[in-house]
Amino acid sequence: MNVKTVTDQVCDSKAGFASPVHPVQSMIAYGRLPEFVALTKPRVMMLAVFTALVGLIDAPLRLEPVAAFVAVLAIAAGAAGAGVLNMWYDADIDAIMSRTAMRPIPRGKVSRSEALVFGLALAVAAVAGLALATNITAAALLAGALLFYVVVYTAFLKRSTRQNIVIGGAAGALPPVIGWAAATGDIGLQPLVLFLIIFLWTPPHFWALALNRRDEYARAGVPMLPVVAGRAATTRQILVYSVLLAAASVLPWAFGFAGPRYGATAAICGVLLLWLALQLSRSGEADRRAAHRLFVFSIFYLFVLFAAVSIDRSTPSSPSIRSSHDARIDAGSGIATQITPSSIGVRAREV
Repeated sequence: MNVKTVTDQVCDSKAGFASPVHPVQSMIAYGRLPEFVALTKPRVMMLAVFTALVGLIDAPLRLEPVAAFVAVLAIAAGAAGAGVLNMWYDADIDAIMSRTAMRPIPRGKVSRSEALVFGLALAVAAVAGLALATNITAAALLAGALLFYVVVYTAFLKRSTRQNIVIGGAAGALPPVIGWAAATGDIGLQPLVLFLIIFLWTPPHFWALALNRRDEYARAGVPMLPVVAGRAATTRQILVYSVLLAAASVLPWAFGFAGPRYGATAAICGVLLLWLALQLSRSGEADRRAAHRLFVFSIFYLFVLFAAVSIDRSTPSSPSIRSSHDARIDAGSGIATQITPSSIGVRAREV
């Protein structure tokens, strides 16, 4: 029996809990603000904002405070909109999986039509706000990330291929590039290296989670790698991507974007990551702890790397970036100053 058809009927039958027309008014009128906040996937949104903030901080130009605030707010709204639209489309499989069954739409607290309107409003406002506050390049990158995540990953890849997480991870890896572009109007080598780190981080992170949720994904019809290839093949792939990730994590130091403290941090964290991945590859079928340890550490790993690259950053030296900045300044668009190294205190939260 078609999973989406059955669960759509369940969701539609519960839609009476919420008005389908005006989500903003109804969330206030019925005291459902926490439900709408939950739709935005706050933990995922925080991770996207954090990595975008690192790209913004590391850029060689500094935005005016108001523009910087609006840029961060727009990126947060974009990530929130993507999360809402993901829950809108995936309401059928969310109702089947125990990990997601308590989300607002499966519980009937928010209707699918409300979620669709809310998600689209956030996405449009995010792209427009970023374009007005910064530049078209950053807004186009944000729009591209949204479309890729919602249309390519959520609506197609997630339900059709075992490589869903690998390919779809490109959308989640874009925030530091967007942050950099918001400040500079350009795409340089440094944000692309940060993009690569997140892109390689995504498969081992989510496959470690999926290993312990294999039965749920199978029941929902989602072809995650552990479902279609089994545990042994998945743990091998996790090890391969962990090796690639550990190697990519030292690139900011190797290219001179970050100092020796970052290099040492990346090396130590990389060794720990590889040790946990190796432990997982040698663990037995019934061992759930090894996958959970790797999953939890991967969150800490990404947070520490990005905090370290921001704290121990070096002055960017890309000629193309410098020339474009000089041209912009000569044209009278304003005087740009180098930002000083600063630390950022952001709590690592589970995705």
